[in-house]
Amino acid sequence: MEEERKPLENRNFIDAFIEEDLAPGGRFEGKRVHTRFPPEPNGYLHIGHCKALTIDFGTAEKFGGLCNLRMDDTNPTKEDTEYVDAIQADIHWLGFDWGDRFFYGSDYFEKDYEFAVELIKKGLAYVCDLTAEQFKECRGDIGKPAVSPYRDRPVEENLDLFERMKNGEFPEGSRTLRAKIDLASGNFNMRDPVIYRIRYMHHHRQGDKWCIYPMYDFAHPIQDALEGITHSLCSLEFEAHRPLYDWFIQALGIWPSHQYEFARLNLTYTMMSKRKLLKLVQEGAVMGWDDPRMPTICGFRRRGYSPESIHKFIDKIGYTTYDALNEFALLESAVREDLNDRATRVSAVLNPVKLIITNYPEGQVEEMEAVNNPEHPEEGNHVIEFSRELWMERDDFMEDAPKKYFRMTPGQEVRLKNAYIVKCTGCKKNDAGEITEVYCEYDPDTKSGLPGANRKVKGTIHWVSCAHCLEAEVRLYDRLWKVENPRDELAAIREAKNCDALTAMKEMINPDSLNVLPCCYIEKYAAGMQPLSYLQFQRIGYFNVDKDSTPEKMVFNRTVGLKDVWGKINK
Repeated sequence: MEEERKPLENRNFIDAFIEEDLAPGGRFEGKRVHTRFPPEPNGYLHIGHCKALTIDFGTAEKFGGLCNLRMDDTNPTKEDTEYVDAIQADIHWLGFDWGDRFFYGSDYFEKDYEFAVELIKKGLAYVCDLTAEQFKECRGDIGKPAVSPYRDRPVEENLDLFERMKNGEFPEGSRTLRAKIDLASGNFNMRDPVIYRIRYMHHHRQGDKWCIYPMYDFAHPIQDALEGITHSLCSLEFEAHRPLYDWFIQALGIWPSHQYEFARLNLTYTMMSKRKLLKLVQEGAVMGWDDPRMPTICGFRRRGYSPESIHKFIDKIGYTTYDALNEFALLESAVREDLNDRATRVSAVLNPVKLIITNYPEGQVEEMEAVNNPEHPEEGNHVIEFSRELWMERDDFMEDAPKKYFRMTPGQEVRLKNAYIVKCTGCKKNDAGEITEVYCEYDPDTKSGLPGANRKVKGTIHWVSCAHCLEAEVRLYDRLWKVENPRDELAAIREAKNCDALTAMKEMINPDSLNVLPCCYIEKYAAGMQPLSYLQFQRIGYFNVDKDSTPEKMVFNRTVGLKDVWGKINK
């Protein structure tokens, strides 16, 4: 007997539908849940895909089922093996696996052709000679049926013409194969849709074997049926295509997969058009698909997002059947929550000025204890060296400070994190009036861990020892776009200025989206950290080690600040 299924916790509406399907009398009673994720290999996966692949793989996992990975390479003009490899790597990074169930839509071209012939033989498909322009003219309107003078061609003539289309006897665009459904349907997708078109294009897997290619609406239900997919989970724009999906299943008598739709992920300050993102890459407006400002999964990975942070975000927004524009700040808050738990704390100075402790013995070095992660004491401590000359943040000093300034200023005490309480005694300036050195005196009885350290001091600042730190490059990344809805703004700029997409996009790019600081200092404990290590630069933000980092010159990327600066700006 099948083990009784326990009720799911935190179910969404799709879970509820699937439970109905699996229940006694349901359409898939006694069957194993089987889903698929079908990305087009025409670009890198982005944050929008995360929602789809999470629901595809995650739903199968939740119900103890299977999920296939299928490359939708039915369109020969867009595919690239680089993208295929990148898609697989991104899905694995997110923690999902398809086992031995990796397919290409083009694997089924022979079956697609056979099913098309079957439709013709049943009188449910015909070859149409309307050109693309004529097709638009004859499509009709609401209350006005579409027309095709070729709809009543005899079956034998259609079979002959379709075979000759396959054999390359006709020019590209001169003929199509259309399903014979309902030219007066209120759903325009059902008005005898094109299911095959002639394209003389080289296919990345099939080579030049085919010059006719199936449309996705036709190939989709066939691919699902051949793989035994129970639940075909699609984004909301496919809702109007579901009657066509069901029509092909019924007309061909194939495995009855069922399509459900959910709202796609929309995010403020984010552009998700792969065509637009490709243009940014090709024109050098960004450093590549994995530029940390890009919304691609590989871009987020390089920036320092963890897989868990993305899953946390997807869980926060949930699954619905209505479109919503989600706040980018919500994604960043999920990242902060996750990194607060996993990031190793280190000290780094990004805008350095020298701090000299005038009463500290010259040549003396002390090893101070620094906690690796206060959220996980079991991760232990590490040593940070303390000496007479330190680097501190320039912004942590003010020569003439207001009353509520609690950092370094003449006559005021401040705590050096993990070390001593010091009192500022002054500073030194160059001829241009710039501060080059800050001076202070320390109290030897206030070392961290000693009773004297309990003295109340309102300000704490971080530091690194000048003689015991590493020089590093720090890249401060921020949002790529300076407008909340770049998709709509792009259209408005193009219309107003009659310009191309790239020109409009360049106008929207945030000039502060990347700020490179070439001369920063970080404690030497970070020396052995590998690319993608998760760090918190104390008092500054979350960072990670970039792939450009070398032992000679470490490079760090800012993942996200400790606080939501954009939220304050936009209030």
